[in-house]
Amino acid sequence: MSPISSIAFQDWQAQQETNPEFIAAANEMEPGYQIARLRIQRGLTQAQLAEMVGTRQPTIARLENGSSVPSLSFLERIARALDARIELHVVPR
Repeated sequence: MSPISSIAFQDWQAQQETNPEFIAAANEMEPGYQIARLRIQRGLTQAQLAEMVGTRQPTIARLENGSSVPSLSFLERIARALDARIELHVVPR
């Protein structure tokens, strides 16, 4: 069997960081990625986090996969449930 890929992850990531479409997609998904990472670190399922926040599992899934844009108040509820804080940055284009 041949390997799935012969490129190292770091090399792949470096290539992707020069791709404007990849950068835009990564920026859009960043909050979802951070929430998923913290949820997993805390040993929670999407359903468990949803219950803690007072919502349903599909809402958490959409947030994590970047297909929905959460309100700041919803992010605050999630941050409290994950024992985290929100940092907001406004940066030039």
